[in-house]
Amino acid sequence: MRRFTVLSLHSSPFLLTRFKRIMIKYPNIDPVFIRIGPLAFRWYGLMYALSFIAAIFIIRATAVRRGLKITKEEISDMMLYVAIGVILGGRLGYVLFYNLGFYLENPSKIFAVWEGGMSFHGGLIGVLVAGTLFCKRYQYSFYDLADVSAPAVPVGLGLGRIGNFINGELWGRPTDVPWCMVFPQADEACRHPSQLYQAALEGPVLFLILWVLSGRKVPRGVVFWSFFSSTVSFVLSPNSSVSPTRNWDLSSAPSRWGSSSACRCS
Repeated sequence: MRRFTVLSLHSSPFLLTRFKRIMIKYPNIDPVFIRIGPLAFRWYGLMYALSFIAAIFIIRATAVRRGLKITKEEISDMMLYVAIGVILGGRLGYVLFYNLGFYLENPSKIFAVWEGGMSFHGGLIGVLVAGTLFCKRYQYSFYDLADVSAPAVPVGLGLGRIGNFINGELWGRPTDVPWCMVFPQADEACRHPSQLYQAALEGPVLFLILWVLSGRKVPRGVVFWSFFSSTVSFVLSPNSSVSPTRNWDLSSAPSRWGSSSACRCS
């Protein structure tokens, strides 16, 4: 019987040397794309702004497809509710879930969102609360609005992951694939650029699924719940700034605003 020998990078110094030559270099982009005096505008903040702008047009188009009568002014008001929910929920979630002791000692830092620190879980809760309040005020069914809004979410998720990549955070597990990268903020290990994987899967792929689904005659809530069941999950490694003994699951949306991150992918 013919035998086959399987070579690995770890067992062959020659292959390991060749691998090191072809691995992709992390671009190390400055997180700040423009500075005006004391003001610094970050790529991650720009991703938020682009996400909200894109969401307005996508929600309008989806509302027409699903026959939901909602005015442009109401959509703009809804986006204001959502923006407030994301910022307040994300920030309070970070304070309560990740670094409560620090903020109890430094309460003034709670409002310093420009220094970084946003929680996906808190932001999600904030959006749901804000959406519920909007529906009650404008007399809309929650699922009607949730179904037309769901296809807009992947745009924010994809752009947010690109922002994570630019910031050099939420990196993946150590690996020996040719496209691995060494992230300066992590260590010297070559890792999966998992931010880019998530940007693709949670961005255009998930958008396409929800967009096709939203154009079909499905019961209320199906598009909304399909979004939650379709999000991509990665196992996270502990972040020393949070707790050295806890693993966090990041399912989808952006988890930070500035320069510090709530969790990192493993």
